[in-house]
Amino acid sequence: MGIVDKVIAAVTPPESEKSRREAREKALGLATPGSWLAQVLDHHMQIEAAFEQVRMAADPGGRRAAQQRLATLLTGHSMAEEAVLYPAMALNGEKTSSEAAYVEQSAAKVQIAALDDLDPTSQDYLDKLEHVRGAVAHHVYEEEDSRFPTLLEKAGVEKNEMLAMRYREECERYFGDAPD
Repeated sequence: MGIVDKVIAAVTPPESEKSRREAREKALGLATPGSWLAQVLDHHMQIEAAFEQVRMAADPGGRRAAQQRLATLLTGHSMAEEAVLYPAMALNGEKTSSEAAYVEQSAAKVQIAALDDLDPTSQDYLDKLEHVRGAVAHHVYEEEDSRFPTLLEKAGVEKNEMLAMRYREECERYFGDAPD
């Protein structure tokens, strides 16, 4: 584990699976069809599945292809959050949470790129992948447990409708359509 990995591990304490499930259930209970939160939660689940696809790939080519899909999902999702939701958080009194979210996503992008320098059949690759998955899982937990429920409450109905439209537009800009 490199120095960056050690720093990230030190500042991202793992939550229990139970805590993650409870946060997800809470967020799902707050999300309405078509809302920005529903879109975000859908992306979170796609990203989780994409990590598993990378891990389970049967050969180096398949692993690299799955890694590219994961990187595309993470980047498109993060760009939409960074362009729409994090500014809304900052403008609604949650500047510290917004700044933390930006930093976490930047670190994840660097770590995903670091996988390109590793042999996809090596244990180092799998260790790095698991480290990134853990950091992303922590980030998702923070969003689902507190950051996004707080934004949803503070933003109000009209602002939440605008955020849903803007989030969808940003996703379409990156993905061309839905990130299926």
